[in-house]
Amino acid sequence: MDDIILITKAMNLAAQKHIDQRRKGANDEPYINHPAEVGYLLASTGADAVTVAAGYLHDTVEHTETTHEEILRGFGENISDIIKEVTDDKSLPKAERKRLQLEHAKHASPEAKQVKIADKTSNLRSLFRAPPADWDDARKLQYINWSKAVVDNCRGINPKLEACFDEAYTRVVKSLKPAA
Repeated sequence: MDDIILITKAMNLAAQKHIDQRRKGANDEPYINHPAEVGYLLASTGADAVTVAAGYLHDTVEHTETTHEEILRGFGENISDIIKEVTDDKSLPKAERKRLQLEHAKHASPEAKQVKIADKTSNLRSLFRAPPADWDDARKLQYINWSKAVVDNCRGINPKLEACFDEAYTRVVKSLKPAA
């Protein structure tokens, strides 16, 4: 499949699947803005078309009724495998899912690591722009530090993408109020 068609097909499916979803932040922005930013981060830092397409689709199985089989049929084994690597098992408690993300990041494929870094970068940017109203600075810092630990387990794959994360990390940490 042509690279442009692959990426726009992934964008289209992500837009269809996330159509009625909103982000947690104070701006209540359309959820599709997140996969779009993840895809853009990947494309703009040199990721290949398969990885960019996976970036657009990274939350479809986890956050919609989409199945891995649907991704496999529509996009092939490579993209399906990347999505499997970055999808949390929602049947597990949140703390266990977070622990497993840290562990799995160390052993993920280069493509999945890039998707994970782009995902965390987008999340930190969103946390800076419009954090959830019910998150105090301590909750934000907990998420920020966990995100950094995940990304640290993914480093060494895409220096440009890692620099985007580092910039988002620094910006959001500086925005927090100093502890009294």
